[in-house]
Amino acid sequence: MKQRVVLVLLTLVLATAPRATPVYRATGSIEGAALAYLPGSEIPIHVDGFNMPYGLFSGGGGSITGGRLRVAGTSSQSTVIAAGTYGLAVHTFEVAPTPDPHRAFIAVASYDDGIILHEASPPFRALSALGIGGAPGDVAIGTDGTLAAIATDGDSATVATLDPWGVRRYSGVPLGDELAFDTGTGALFVTDRDVAGAGALTRIAADGRIAQRVLGLTAEGLAVDPGRERVYVANVNDGTVSIVDAVSMVELRRFHAVDRVFSLALSRDGSRLYAVSNESLSSPFAAAGSVVAFDVAGSGSPRLVARSGRLQFPIGIALDEAHDRLYVTDEDTDSVDVLDARTLRDAHAPLRTCTTPWQPTLERGLLYVPCARSDEIDVFRTTTLERVAGAPFATGGYPLAVAVWHPRAS
Repeated sequence: MKQRVVLVLLTLVLATAPRATPVYRATGSIEGAALAYLPGSEIPIHVDGFNMPYGLFSGGGGSITGGRLRVAGTSSQSTVIAAGTYGLAVHTFEVAPTPDPHRAFIAVASYDDGIILHEASPPFRALSALGIGGAPGDVAIGTDGTLAAIATDGDSATVATLDPWGVRRYSGVPLGDELAFDTGTGALFVTDRDVAGAGALTRIAADGRIAQRVLGLTAEGLAVDPGRERVYVANVNDGTVSIVDAVSMVELRRFHAVDRVFSLALSRDGSRLYAVSNESLSSPFAAAGSVVAFDVAGSGSPRLVARSGRLQFPIGIALDEAHDRLYVTDEDTDSVDVLDARTLRDAHAPLRTCTTPWQPTLERGLLYVPCARSDEIDVFRTTTLERVAGAPFATGGYPLAVAVWHPRAS
């Protein structure tokens, strides 16, 4: 009996004795573009290899707020450390010299890596990155070299001046999709996909004042008419286009354009508006996409004047008035349709390009085509429709848009 009591007591002691808690250490990694970042960049810190909780610490030229590194120009490097119970990760971000305002460059909105700057001539070498605190959906450059981008997954717009270099952020610009400068006033216009359950247009004036107007469902495409002080906005999910006064931000008119109206282009004189129907023959609905043209010269209701044939899955558009052509990128066929700008009939065989071409840009006789799924930019001469030497060239991950800076002659 005594032996049984001792055995039970020993069992209880062993069961209640403190045990060492195993600690599993893991080495993780912090994501970042394979380029030096420009001063003023905001870089969201993403850690792979272990889960939260962990703390973020910075060293060198930068500071961390809200899970983002803000890069300063006072150091050549900025180091970020992520440390927690189960892991440790370290990454050093290089700091790039600011762009030379007297040299041309290409800016690419790379969804994965920020705004990537490239040399403007072959081999289009990558120079640096500008982190905007989120995933860029579009990029634009004003006539004075002011560069603007929006975080399509956030609520801010980033504006950078070239001479002198400076970066400013404007909050209250949610889920931005496209943006464009008004060459008359210098204001920046942004389409917001969702504000209060609808789409909206945001105006950031040259003095920084912000105004916003709620419009139709899911505002995406954008075209600015500086001559008549109008802004056109494509409301994708109700198939309408809003016409907004560029100064008062009053919606002047809203008209039905075409189902899933997506990208817009406007003639220089503001008389003809082109709109892309972003529908797909390969979708379960098997609805063909198309391009339509409206006469918007008068003050009355816009008038439909041309419609293209069936297109596989059109998305982006660029107008080439020098050659009376319209370039339309197609997600399914990895090509650029070349249409007659007056009749919207085929003007040339489609241009084969890289994978998933997105929003094209036309600048000084060159057509730039960002290809989202191949992480490349293709370039064609509009005079011959032949590819430029050195294209397509590699860029950041998932490029969606391109802007080009050419300094004015001194």
